[in-house]
Amino acid sequence: MNTDEAREIEQLIASDASPVGIDAKKTHVLIIQKLLEIERRLERIESRLEAGPAG
Repeated sequence: MNTDEAREIEQLIASDASPVGIDAKKTHVLIIQKLLEIERRLERIESRLEAGPAG
């Protein structure tokens, strides 16, 4: 992750109302979205591996 990406994420989850400086709900939603994306990618990889080599 480059610095610009890190700053973008930081801005997305920042919260002045929170004692720790981040919005916990937004943070968890972003984490869950990324985990679901990873799960979908793994499922595609696994199905390709199970299918064996093409042709």
